[in-house]
Amino acid sequence: MTRKICVVTGSRAEYGLLRWVMQGIADAPAAVLQVVATGMHLSPEFGLTYREIERDGFHIDRKVEMLTSSDTPVGVAKSMGLGLIGFADVFADLSPDLIVVLGDRFEILAAVSAAMVARIPIAHLHGGEATEGLIDEAIRHSITKMSHLHSVAADSYRQRVIQLGEQPDRVFMVGALGLDSIARLNLLKRDELEASLNFKFRSRNFVVTFHPVTLESATAEDQLQELLLALEGLKDTGLIFTLPNADTDGRVLIEMIERFTQRHDNARAYPSLGQLRYLSCVAECDGVIGNSSSGIIEVPSLHKATINIGDRQRGRLRAASVINCAPLREEISGSIAHMYSSKFRDGLATVQNPYGDGGASARVCSVICSFPLEGILKKRFFDLVER
Repeated sequence: MTRKICVVTGSRAEYGLLRWVMQGIADAPAAVLQVVATGMHLSPEFGLTYREIERDGFHIDRKVEMLTSSDTPVGVAKSMGLGLIGFADVFADLSPDLIVVLGDRFEILAAVSAAMVARIPIAHLHGGEATEGLIDEAIRHSITKMSHLHSVAADSYRQRVIQLGEQPDRVFMVGALGLDSIARLNLLKRDELEASLNFKFRSRNFVVTFHPVTLESATAEDQLQELLLALEGLKDTGLIFTLPNADTDGRVLIEMIERFTQRHDNARAYPSLGQLRYLSCVAECDGVIGNSSSGIIEVPSLHKATINIGDRQRGRLRAASVINCAPLREEISGSIAHMYSSKFRDGLATVQNPYGDGGASARVCSVICSFPLEGILKKRFFDLVER
């Protein structure tokens, strides 16, 4: 019997992780892929990235408009409400046998809530992780409790999902999905990348991605200002900014970055690079600076440095190539100097990524295409017994 598997995606970064899972579903003989795009994918402000999904050859079955023009807590909460209404109609129309979601964003919480009420089984990817500075932490674990199949990126994350009461035989350690793109994509050469970006690399170069820390009130602007002051003092250094997500206070950061790039001809900002250009930039640069999960999960596999600023990613497993620092100009500058030290540079070639070495997408597809769904909606809480 053919299984209708509906993948919901709401952001550029999340789609980059889901791409090869979607391809695997599309290629499976006993599965039909359904795609629902929402959130930032549909926003001109964030690059209308649903077009990237279509360029990769996928048909988008439905689009759910949910973002408001406000990035205040009230605006985000209202966006979630709009999403819940939209997903209720979409799932009733598509009647999927299984919903597949990734991660921890508010768009996905709305989708999962609608699917739970509609009695549709849910497969959650990248659960069990910890990010102590974000509302994503609570959203991620809430999605875990509403889901029925779990694919996680590390053994410790598998234990955390089980600790939340999920049955061990429904929790699968598959590794990090982002590593598959590194293995499968033919990265652009420097001249190709410069032409695509309309940007000239310097003798030193960084990719910079800085998002709001959503559990901290009114700190985003101050933290980014400290980072920009540190970057301003760098000599002959190219700076490639990827703009923040549609999170609380995200638009404030976008305005600051755009003002910075207008004043500095060595800096350029992009609403969305896409997975190929992003990974190509990382491969050509000396490292990544900011507070994005990509710097923790994917960048070590390219044997590049990550300067991880502040608490946004606190709680995640990290490779030896990740340098942690406070969101202060002096500490950021000191971390950049340490990154260029001979001892640190010499160690990059042998860095081991705690999130595996690829192949996660195929493992996920094996689970979601074959795991029996009959009776899956009724979950028995798994109690940990102290021994």
